Amino acid sequence: MSASTRESGAITGQSAAELAEKIHSGDLSAVEVTQAHLDRIGEIDGELHAFLHVNSGEALTAAAEVDKAVAAGQAPASPLAGVPLALKDVFTTTDAPTTCGSKMLEGWVPPYDATVTARLRAAGIPILGKTNMDEFAMGSSTENSAYGVTRNPWDITKIPGGSGGGSAAALASFQAPLAIGTDTGGSVRQPASVTGTVGVKPTYGTVSRYGLVACASSLDQGGPCARTVLDTALLHQVIAGHDPRDSTSIDKPIGDMVAAAKAGASEDLSGVKVGIVTELQGEGYQAGVLSSFNAAVETLKERGAEIVEVSCPHFTYALGAYYLILPSEVSSNLARFDAMRYGLRVGDDGSHSAEQVMALTREAGFGAEVKRRIMIGTYALSSGYYDAYYGQAQKVRTLIARDFAKAYESVDVLISPTTPTTAFAIGEKVDDPLAMYLFDLCTLPVNLAGNCAMSVPSGLSADDGLPVGLQIMAPSLADERLYRVGAAYEAARGPIV
Repeated sequence: MSASTRESGAITGQSAAELAEKIHSGDLSAVEVTQAHLDRIGEIDGELHAFLHVNSGEALTAAAEVDKAVAAGQAPASPLAGVPLALKDVFTTTDAPTTCGSKMLEGWVPPYDATVTARLRAAGIPILGKTNMDEFAMGSSTENSAYGVTRNPWDITKIPGGSGGGSAAALASFQAPLAIGTDTGGSVRQPASVTGTVGVKPTYGTVSRYGLVACASSLDQGGPCARTVLDTALLHQVIAGHDPRDSTSIDKPIGDMVAAAKAGASEDLSGVKVGIVTELQGEGYQAGVLSSFNAAVETLKERGAEIVEVSCPHFTYALGAYYLILPSEVSSNLARFDAMRYGLRVGDDGSHSAEQVMALTREAGFGAEVKRRIMIGTYALSSGYYDAYYGQAQKVRTLIARDFAKAYESVDVLISPTTPTTAFAIGEKVDDPLAMYLFDLCTLPVNLAGNCAMSVPSGLSADDGLPVGLQIMAPSLADERLYRVGAAYEAARGPIV
């Protein structure tokens, strides 16, 4: 553990719920709280590099508006009004660049806010800045950012997970009490696991993707991140809900995550059936991760949960299916970056054709991992190969969804380790794409099925003293179950340090 990056101050060490209560009662001002986090960023982010852009002026202005409303006796805009947040740099913002960690969008300031961004602003949540990420959300370590790596606050020689490592590192280092990430194959849950924080991948379609720069449209889902289950629930409640501007948005009630989290923290789990996924443990899993997982199972039993073994046989094919479906959608989505309308433009000196400018720009603007996935996806979608690769992968996706559906006939939630190992060393897997992809082995099935899942800290590995995550999975539109079980486990587990 790095003392300088993990030690928290009087204000920055408090939970979002605690800060909100003090802001709304007048015991603390929102400006004071926001400034404390900006100061923390100034002190330590040079070492961690969690942020790509810091919005000091805009954040303090938003905080001052909350203080003005409190002084006037007005009701808070939301239960989190005045509590600052770190936003993954894949959501569009009109007052800050949106780069997606890529040179292709360096310096681009969008003309509109993402729906998630707009909901945060309407809720009175100051946005501290935009966080670092793997380029266009493609990666498991935040080493693929065009703007440098982010480091894990627990050990700065280790990765903070990916693609949302910046948001997770900001939370773990007390630079922000709240954060937003996106989860395409685990990019909220996996960084949460290796940084000892909480991250939720909501049911697909329950958090708007309007203004979320697409990686893989059938998989991407924005999600809340924090250091406690209750804080995550409070943020989930702010960003979720139907959006007519998103054609995949589900027009159904989202449930009360906050009530579920509070109930879980105060009640036992009697009557709750928890399934352990047989296929998500065993060979290839770090001993310390499995020990932490087994201890978590015992804790859930002590809280009154009934534990059963569940087999989901097609989960073993999730990795192969995912890495055909995702690159195919990447190939299609990233075709828009053509140097013609916005973003980087190379070779526009009058001596090159439009096609040459496009080729030169995409060569210069995209990193190696993005190019790798574009090529795989283009091949999988090409004439003569579509049915053999993309079509077959979609059939496997259906089988995985059926495995989930069958499992949920007999249990309320499923659990597994969030990642097979703790955080690995920076540079350890950059030359081995398959090893990097295997780090998301436990999280991929949920995205393929469109269900919801949470990673909650389960302690520190006895092997290396680094954080381990417990993954809790639930059916579509049953996100409240995550919070009930997660909060119950968190309360029984106690502090991880």
